[in-house]
Amino acid sequence: MKHHALPEGSSRVSLLRIIRLFRPYRGRLILIAALIGSSSLIALTVPLMVRELFDVALPQGRTGLLSALALGMALASVTGSAISVLESFISTFVGQRVMHDLRTEIYTHLQELPLAFFTRTRTGEVQSRIANDIGAMQATVTSTASSLVSSLTTVTASVIALLIMDWRLALVSLSVLPLFVLISRRVGELRRAFTRQRQQQMSSMSAMVEEQLSVSGVLLARTMGRSKELAEMFAVESKALSDLQLHSSMAGRWRQSVIQTVMALMPVAIYWSSGITAANGHAAISLGTLIAFVSLQQGLFNPTLTLLGIGVTIQGSMALFERIFEYLDLPTTIVEPTRPTTLEKITGHVRFENVDFAYLDDDLTLSHISFEVPAGNSLAIVGETGAGKTTIGYLMARLYDVTAGRITLDGADIRELSFATLTSSVGVVSQETYLFHATIAQNLRFAKPDASDGELIEAAKAAQIHDHIAALPEGYDTVVGERGLRMSGGERQRIAIARTLLRNPPVLVLDEATSALDTQTERSVQQALQTLSAGRTVITIAHRLSTTRDADEIVVLDRGKIKERGRHEDLVSRGGAYAAMFTSGATSSSRNSQGRVREVTRSA
Repeated sequence: MKHHALPEGSSRVSLLRIIRLFRPYRGRLILIAALIGSSSLIALTVPLMVRELFDVALPQGRTGLLSALALGMALASVTGSAISVLESFISTFVGQRVMHDLRTEIYTHLQELPLAFFTRTRTGEVQSRIANDIGAMQATVTSTASSLVSSLTTVTASVIALLIMDWRLALVSLSVLPLFVLISRRVGELRRAFTRQRQQQMSSMSAMVEEQLSVSGVLLARTMGRSKELAEMFAVESKALSDLQLHSSMAGRWRQSVIQTVMALMPVAIYWSSGITAANGHAAISLGTLIAFVSLQQGLFNPTLTLLGIGVTIQGSMALFERIFEYLDLPTTIVEPTRPTTLEKITGHVRFENVDFAYLDDDLTLSHISFEVPAGNSLAIVGETGAGKTTIGYLMARLYDVTAGRITLDGADIRELSFATLTSSVGVVSQETYLFHATIAQNLRFAKPDASDGELIEAAKAAQIHDHIAALPEGYDTVVGERGLRMSGGERQRIAIARTLLRNPPVLVLDEATSALDTQTERSVQQALQTLSAGRTVITIAHRLSTTRDADEIVVLDRGKIKERGRHEDLVSRGGAYAAMFTSGATSSSRNSQGRVREVTRSA
């Protein structure tokens, strides 16, 4: 099967799509805007009161006005601080909720993606997008909206006040803004490029940690003597990330320093301009007006710089949104029908009708596959590696949809059944048993969350694992470890069988469930499987032909096509492909048995 990498940077995200994320919280956003507007208007009254202070109250000795102005400035400061705290709380609340919604949406969407996505994407990459990319958005999503509204309100009000005070000096102050915009736009483009590279590097490191510091990864590294080399590889990746972080944080700093320098020199330009104006015979600007003007000018440039910074931040964050929306835009090919077929009682009658299947753009893995398994009967599927056996199990559980033909359960196309109906009807036990890093009881209840302790014990007894669990110091509260690796392969397999028993599905798919086990463990697991299979429709995907003898029908696959079919005795008597496989397996088994006898003899 081919592996297709997800295209990086293949999509451009519109600002409107990001704004839509805030739509559920528009009421709170309106409140934030009202608070910000009030705070900005209150802040603008301070320079006006300063002008009155210097032009009227102090020169004329009006102590009453002086006291009123001082009280007004104090109240403006206190009120502005209180509004700022409230606005900060609401904006942070909204930002965190938006991040929560985004994390939940992408996790839910990933759960619905086809299995093919996960076979070609490293787990660390997926984790990085959920954790690192969304985490890096926090500052943007939490504070950008409120800062944007606050700065826009302040800038607009300040420009109006400056024009009212002295339109000539106002034009001098505003003349440098286009330069600021051009500089900030260029800085934003640099930040965007560096941000994407940085997040890609973080994804690579997350995938490396996920793979190499798992139990399996550590075992492989130590047994192969590669621990030192892996540490050196990680150091190289870490240094690359460190360099990208440095470049990202320093991108455009020299350009931005130009803005700060110009801002620092603007009061000097205003003082000089006002002096030249008076020297040329024009009306002199009062001291109070000049002080208030410079104060307003600084009040204008600070939010202007904030606005430009927001533009830089948004451009950098666009790379993060692009990476998140790349996942959200991946199509969910396995979809639930809008009007699912309802089945009164599922008996487990399975039929494959002329089924074709291909992975992505590959050649057909299965071609013209047709068979029928009546309710309560068993079918064994055998064939060489790569013949398509496991694919049949995937299709039965609808992990993939057929390319052509159809699969029916009690006469209904499984694509027309609800997910709940299908998952409760078809159980899968594979050789790749997966257990969560949780207790045995929690792993069992993953199949049936409301199962009682008695039901757990009953299922475990049927799976031939209860006695072993009961002998453990913590019993069913024993933590199985990552991927269940604190348990042996046979123990994991029997826990998985008990988990499937709790679901009690009428159709059971056994995908080489004992192929990785030793003979003694296989015997115990086979007993559990016999209990599990009783009264069910069973499709056994077999590697060891010893598990196929009692099947009602055996299908032999060869390169995705059915080559032979029939009962065990009939197929052996024909002397065809199955007979050759069976004879080869029996000879191999005999040799292994003789080898074990010789080993016992020598040890004795």
